[in-house]
Order: sequence, then C-alpha cells, then structure tokens
Amino acid sequence: MTSAPLDPLEPLAGRRILVAGSGSIAAVKLPQLVSALVKRGAEVRCLLSPSAAELVSPVALASLSRHRCYLEADQWSHHEPRPLHIELAEWPDLVLLVPLSASTLARLVHGLADTLLASTLMATRVPVLAAAAMNTDMWESPAVQRNWQQLQSDRSLLALPPATEGLLACDRRGSGRMVEPSLLLQAATSLAVHGVQRDFEGVELLVTAGPTQEFLDPARVLSNPSTGLMGVLLAQAARWRGAQVRLLHGPLQLESGLLEGLNSEGFGTAAELEQLLERHQASAAAVVMAAAVADQRLQQPLSGKLSKQELQEVLHSPASWEMVPDLLHQMVQRRSADQVLMGFAAHSGDVLTQAEAKFQRKGCDLLFANPIDQPGVGFAASANQGWLLSRGASPEAMGPCSKLALAHGLLDRLRLRLPQAARAD
Repeated sequence: MTSAPLDPLEPLAGRRILVAGSGSIAAVKLPQLVSALVKRGAEVRCLLSPSAAELVSPVALASLSRHRCYLEADQWSHHEPRPLHIELAEWPDLVLLVPLSASTLARLVHGLADTLLASTLMATRVPVLAAAAMNTDMWESPAVQRNWQQLQSDRSLLALPPATEGLLACDRRGSGRMVEPSLLLQAATSLAVHGVQRDFEGVELLVTAGPTQEFLDPARVLSNPSTGLMGVLLAQAARWRGAQVRLLHGPLQLESGLLEGLNSEGFGTAAELEQLLERHQASAAAVVMAAAVADQRLQQPLSGKLSKQELQEVLHSPASWEMVPDLLHQMVQRRSADQVLMGFAAHSGDVLTQAEAKFQRKGCDLLFANPIDQPGVGFAASANQGWLLSRGASPEAMGPCSKLALAHGLLDRLRLRLPQAARAD
C-alpha cells in the first residue's frame, strides 16, 4: 500500500524510499541521490552495509534524509521493539539498492540473509531498483555475470547494469561505473509510476528524439527549442518495461547520464534522420516519432558565413528554400501491415483542431499533440500535457503530468495497438 496518492506532476512526492547502499566506491554518490529524492518530496531512510559505511558518511546521509542512517550494528538493538530488518522491509514503497556490489549481488541471488541489508532485501515485498557498480574485471567475471543473469529473472526488481564506459576508482576505463544519479532518479520515478511489470518484453521499438538542425551557413542553423527529454524518457521507460529500444536523437540539451543504457545513434539534419529511419524502420514492431523536425531548409547550405545583408536576402528569397520531406508520412507509406506508428505534434492556439487535421494527413495510428504556449509544459519543461488521437477512438486528454508519467501513459496506449503475439501479457 502506498503512503500517499500519486502526484502526476511529481510521482516521488510522498513516497517512502529506502536507500540501501552496499560496498562499492560508487556509494560516494549517495548523498547526491538522497538530496535529490528529498527535494522531490520523498521520505527517505538510508541503510548501509559495513563496507558502504566505510565509504560514505552515515552522518551526512542522516542529515540529508532527516532520518537516522541504519547500520549493521543496529540489527539487534534492544531499542527496537520489532526485528529491524522486518521493520525496514515493510516501511518503504520503493527500495533503491544503490550501489549493488558483487558481494551483495551474490547474497541476493543465492538467498543469503546474513547481514541487516541482506535480511531486509529478503523480507521486502516492494519494488526494488538495483544499480550495479564494480571494477571492470569483477563485472566481467563469469561468476558475476551468472549472478547478474539470474537477478534479471527476478520480477520484483529493476536491475540497471553499470555504464559501458567510464573512469573507475582503480584508474581504469571500462564497464563497471554506476549509472548517474540523474538516471537513478528517473528509474525510481518509473517504479513509482509503473512498477516493475515488463509488458514490452520481446518488442523492438524505434524512438526518435530531439531537434534537427538545418545549416544556413557555417555559423547559423535553423532549429527549435526541443531538448529531447520526452523522447529519451519514452525510450528509457520502454527499456525498463522490457523492450529492445533503438534511440535516434538530434542535438540534445540533457544530462548525458539520461542516455546511459540506451542503444542510440545521433543525427543532425532531417536528411540524416531520414537515412536512419530508412535503415532501421523495418526491424521495429513500433516507431515513436518524438523528434522535432524542421519544416523547411535551404536547398544548398552556404559554405561561407553570410553578412547580415546577405542573410536577409537569403531569408527572403523563396527560391532558396525547400520543404523538408514528411518523414512520418514516409514511414506510413513503407511500413508493414502490423507495424504501429506514433507521431508527435507541437502547436499553439487551438491544439486539438490543428492536431485532428494533421492526424488525418499523416495516416499514423497514434498522434500526441501538445501545446507550446502554456506555462510549465512542452519545450524545456519537466511536465507535459496534450491530446492523444487514436484510430477509431475519441481524442483523449492526457496530463498535465511529468514527462516520464506521460511516457508510460503513451506506452500503455501504444501497447494496446501491438499485435497480440507481440505483447507480453
């Protein structure tokens, strides 16, 4: 039972979260994570293994969480009326096992309950987010990989592998670095919104995100304020639900950590995106076209920087411009019979009327249209709202809510359009 009604704009507000840290140097990032959770309105308590308590200050975590930090020595305290591992297991709505060390991984998959942290994990029945972190050779060892594969089969847990590349505390570069706190925060939010259900297992999903940039000359581009957050969160949410995701993205204005774990390729211009879509569309069961693509471009970008006067002449010369091909409509024309296509549209003014006309022109299965002239939603905002148009259904108002909550809502609707054989029911 959750501790408070879910806030669609801030799903972590009012959630009770137990942050359980084990012995990896990545534990030094726990203060940053705990602080971010508290700022989101979560009630946080911390539990450290003996090794983790050597790496990060329990006093700091207690100060940041506004609750005592539990340690191994507290397990059988005469001050506790109930066994502490049961109390800690039953208290939270979510458990964040961050970082997950090789030793704690082994305890978890083999059912060992020989520490306060391990006993708590054995006893809890709430969703768990586990983020692995260790030396590259340890991570790649056969024993750890066997344990990791077994952990992946645990349906009450979302397991995030380490980043594939990074500078480690042992002065090596390689896999093993824990994913960034920004991504952990989004993954925790995902658990609060959707839980750990993997209802996209076996589904190949192609997602586009971010703006295109059409060069006028070497110093100027035609673009838009899209940060790419909506598309990136759609891709991550689908991945956490079990999908095999490929992300195509333009120049993003996001923390790079939000891309960790995604199979991604970048593009700059609409022509580059067009080529990537032609290459990857056929293998996808569904395509989510969240990229903000330019409407027009110069027929030929200029090789030298224009003077202000020359720029004015080019901008006002209709012969210099051409329309960018309708990439979503192109995909509609070449898709297979059972492929599902979702488009996005950004409008000001009467959003729904404009979206309905666009929906008819595009021919896609789903179209989400959002306003860009409302405060707190749309471009560069953490929240969004709008209308979802679906074939054979009335327009559905969605939001305002966090973009991650919206991503899950859109994936729920998209999943219903997939062929029955593609769904993980």
